[in-house]
Amino acid sequence: MSEQETITYLEGKISVAAALRSPYRAVHRVLLRADREDRTARWLQHRAREADVPVVQVDTAEIDAVTQGNSHGGIAAEAGQRQFVGLEALLPRGNGPAFVVMLDGIEDPFNFGQSLRALYAMGAHGVALRPRNWMSAAATVARASAGASELMPMAVAETAAEAADFYRRRGLTVACAQKEDALPMDEADLTAPLFLLVGGEKRGVTRSFARQADLRLHIPYDRISYEPSLGTTAAAAALAYEVMRQRKHARRTV
Repeated sequence: MSEQETITYLEGKISVAAALRSPYRAVHRVLLRADREDRTARWLQHRAREADVPVVQVDTAEIDAVTQGNSHGGIAAEAGQRQFVGLEALLPRGNGPAFVVMLDGIEDPFNFGQSLRALYAMGAHGVALRPRNWMSAAATVARASAGASELMPMAVAETAAEAADFYRRRGLTVACAQKEDALPMDEADLTAPLFLLVGGEKRGVTRSFARQADLRLHIPYDRISYEPSLGTTAAAAALAYEVMRQRKHARRTV
């Protein structure tokens, strides 16, 4: 660990276990409350040994001092910065048609983490982001995502248009979540290689991006008179589920 490296502290069993598995973040040491000798502590010590990461037994006060709340359960990890990959690396290597999502304009780290959790669970191959320093909120993102933030391949693009152009040139359909002039998601063919832009709740997707998208999607609601649409986290989950559902169905019918 270099003197200039930014240190991040992750907290709780799930976040720490995910970081130990992650190729995107170096874990320098695991902090374990000295009086923890239960199955979880033994399991975590085993995982740390497998990853060649030292486990240091400390007082609760030492963990409290480097974490944000009191829900760490006596487990924390001292880690380095989250590493990002290039846009090319988000494309799968022979693992079915690509499904890459860009989350643009999400301000809240909890919502960001929840979105990553849903996308990872539904099989997205990677997530593109605009430049932003999430390091100060890494612990919140990791906990909200149930560790998915440590496992999901993520890349940075300066703009959504830049990412869309990159993936379109590689054969992906460019889609976005949009209310107006859009197909219901269950009527669109989402089995082809797909790049999907999901905008934040404040600004959504820009009109210029929506106009140049190959496919505009909306979530068909049952209560049409209810104006507020789903928030970004729920919308990302619903759209990703529909992609997963269609692709599973396509595989079964081949």
